[in-house]
Amino acid sequence: MKQFKILCFYVFLLVSVTLLAQERPPIQTYSPNEYGAENQNWGISQSKDKYIYVANNKGLLEFNGARWKLYSLPNQTIVRSVKVIDDLIYTGCYRDFGYWKRNNFGVLTYVSLAKQLNISFLEDEEVWNIIPIDNFIVFQTLNRIYLYNKGAETYAIINSDTTINKVFKVNEGVYFQKAKYGVYEIHNGKPSLVSDDPILKTNLLVNIFNHNGDVLFETEDNGFYILKNNNLIRWEIPANNILLNDRIYSSTQLKDQSFVLGSISNGILLISADGKVTSQINQNNGLSNNTVLSVFQDVDSNIWLGLEYGINCINIKSPFKIYNDEKGKIGSVNASILYDNKLYIGTNQGLFYKKLEDNGGFKFIKGTQGATWCLREIDNNLFCGHNSGTFIINGDKAQLISDVLGTWDIKPIEKDSNLLLQGNYDGLYILEKKNGDWHFRNKLDGFDISSRYYEMLNKTEVFVSHEYKGVFRVKLNTDYTKVTSVTKDTSAHKGTTTSLIKYKGDYLYTQQDGVFKFSLAKNRFIKDSILSQLFNKQTYTSGRLINDIKGNKLWSFSSQEISYVTPSKLSNIPKINNISLPRSIRSDVSGFENISYLNDNKYLYGNSSGYIIIDLDKLHNESHSIKINSISNSNFKNGNGFKSNYLDRSVKGDLQNNQNNIEFHYSVPEFNKYLVTEYQYKLEGIYNQWSNWSSKPSEVFENLPYGDYTFLVRARVGNTLSSNTESYNFKIERPWLLSNQMIAVYIILFSLLSLVIHNMYKRYYKKQREKLLYKTQKELELKELENKQQLMRFNNDKLRQDIENKNRELGISTMSLIKKNEFLNNLKTELKKADDIKKIRRIVKIIDKNLNNTDDWNLFEEAFNNADKDFLKKVKSEHPTLTSNDLRLCAYLRLNLSSKEIAPLLNITPRSVEVKRYRLRKKMGLSHESSLIDYILNI
Repeated sequence: MKQFKILCFYVFLLVSVTLLAQERPPIQTYSPNEYGAENQNWGISQSKDKYIYVANNKGLLEFNGARWKLYSLPNQTIVRSVKVIDDLIYTGCYRDFGYWKRNNFGVLTYVSLAKQLNISFLEDEEVWNIIPIDNFIVFQTLNRIYLYNKGAETYAIINSDTTINKVFKVNEGVYFQKAKYGVYEIHNGKPSLVSDDPILKTNLLVNIFNHNGDVLFETEDNGFYILKNNNLIRWEIPANNILLNDRIYSSTQLKDQSFVLGSISNGILLISADGKVTSQINQNNGLSNNTVLSVFQDVDSNIWLGLEYGINCINIKSPFKIYNDEKGKIGSVNASILYDNKLYIGTNQGLFYKKLEDNGGFKFIKGTQGATWCLREIDNNLFCGHNSGTFIINGDKAQLISDVLGTWDIKPIEKDSNLLLQGNYDGLYILEKKNGDWHFRNKLDGFDISSRYYEMLNKTEVFVSHEYKGVFRVKLNTDYTKVTSVTKDTSAHKGTTTSLIKYKGDYLYTQQDGVFKFSLAKNRFIKDSILSQLFNKQTYTSGRLINDIKGNKLWSFSSQEISYVTPSKLSNIPKINNISLPRSIRSDVSGFENISYLNDNKYLYGNSSGYIIIDLDKLHNESHSIKINSISNSNFKNGNGFKSNYLDRSVKGDLQNNQNNIEFHYSVPEFNKYLVTEYQYKLEGIYNQWSNWSSKPSEVFENLPYGDYTFLVRARVGNTLSSNTESYNFKIERPWLLSNQMIAVYIILFSLLSLVIHNMYKRYYKKQREKLLYKTQKELELKELENKQQLMRFNNDKLRQDIENKNRELGISTMSLIKKNEFLNNLKTELKKADDIKKIRRIVKIIDKNLNNTDDWNLFEEAFNNADKDFLKKVKSEHPTLTSNDLRLCAYLRLNLSSKEIAPLLNITPRSVEVKRYRLRKKMGLSHESSLIDYILNI
């Protein structure tokens, strides 16, 4: 017996270690921090609208696909059980059970059935299980079973003197186990013994199933037993090797009759209907905790696990399976191939393999340490392009046939089956087959550019693409020993993460602007409008294309999805298919995406942490519906801040003006990890265009103006639009300042104001008119005055001109007199020198008469008065004692004449003029310091 246990232990270890490396379905993990409650989760159920409900230590958890919400019980106790029946969510807890009902505001409210029925519970009694059966609901505690009649609203109690561990529904019957007594079935409200086999007395049951028409009992520690002809027989299945070494706490039977068993310390075990272990998932390969308290399968076949720490959702029917190298023993997968029924994966750490159907881990192929870049099946040989060179792989052996570093790819040369062209870090090389063996032959001299992407254009021409340098057309000689010429193709624009491949005879070059096909006729790359639909600039991450010859597909990759092209069945236009697999989830390395065909329409997609198996047959664009979960608004009340209120979703919202902050919560109950749900909304009445797609499941509109609004929201799950568009109509009332009564007041006030303003304007314009008339009159007067002044200025100018003319005439006259008198004086002087004195005296008298001619003075005085008419009068009035000779002297001084110039005019000597000037000063009473001329000029 001891040897058998040791054998079982080692078998268990071997299977466990093997299963650690298995491919598993996607798992969504929710930690207590994410769902906002306690660690332990005791039960799980689902409503008709696909919402998930979880019995948690802190209360009832609700998950709508976008947001978790916690509802606490009135008595603040642990919720031990939950079951959705019709539209009600029933829960059981400490000394109470009842149901939750959703009101029109979208909020769950609790009704205690135990209080309504006045049930008197035993001390520390808790409700651990809830089962609906016909018109009854069964609530099970460890000491009693309560049978609640929904129609009559009555209940009955089944008591037990020993512990009732669980109740089970099998077909249309309800079973339960009494410790030390066996298993009973409830008939007509009474317990009836089904079996008192010692195994059932001494082993706690986890579940009871209907299996092929028989009753199948599942124990915690001893596996399965079948009840046949009232005899209990062990169900001998391969899974017993694991079951007998682990304690099972929870389980469920799936729709396909397989089983999911939740253990105390080793996660879950998936067992087929015939008892084979198909998968084991635990904390080492995906779960967030190894203790599984509850197991539930939802309507979409997802498996929900209530754990000791957290909640997990396993997408068991997902088209994706994950191989996650969490411990980093394999590395990032760069290439893969199915060859000789073995799966080979090339990673940044080397080359690994395993048998395709083997759940065991990958084995490392010795000698292949380092980055593997490609795996190619050529001439029934498996070639491996590696950082260290080129290998031929045979089983678990690797033969190095070329030690040239960095083999990117290897391709056959058309029409020469004994030669291969390989691209390396530093150019192109030739491999040759001799005597059935492949070996390195030579490098193509004259070309040293890294050749990751290359294609044979014809027997002697090669296209080589370098993402930083562009596309080159390389010509080779006929014996493939050197490059004869290299031409850069200017029609192919260089760029990062570009690629070049040959697909169905066409040469395709891809970059951010699209897919370009080489035209032999035009000798240039031309954009292909159909294939370019694989990319757009917003989601472009890599231009890498993969020609899947086995699957007859062309693959491409973007930030939101993986796409593949297949030939159309009805036309020559290729069909583009999209797989919703965002880059953030698939964890690839940009530019090094890789995918390979396995079998049965399954593909292996390599990423940075392992790989993903994609089953195209399981891909379905299912329709999903979106729902507005709750609507709330907030307003500012009594100076106490904002107060939020839920709104009734079933009626049109009629909100006060200060309730103009409104928030919508919506969701799609979709729980597939690799399906990303995005939302789009618009608020007709203010934002009439659809918003950008966003993963945010709520939207807040603040400070909305008054008016009528319609909120519309729709969803996109993967590539599929939701089947419906949810809407909600609401109205924000006008503020009281804009109410009808206030508008009437405004009209009256406006009329009165208009009348007042009209009168004020009349008075104003009257005053303005008067001011304008007065101003105009003043302007006319000023204009007239200006005209008079102008006329005066003209007259003054004329007078000034006349005076100037008179002064000019006076000056001329004076100068003439001065010259005449000087002439006569000179003549007189000369005559006195003559001999005939008698005649001379008569002539002198005539001259004296001309010199003292008063007519000259009168003429001068008239001219002087014309020029300065008031001067002589002023002088005479100022100095009445002046004689006429004094006035003459003043006039000559007024003209600023010198004594020498004045002397001839007075017919005296200059000395006499000075004497006259002296006497004139005295008569005028001028001081010695005063200037006579300055005084006369200033008069």
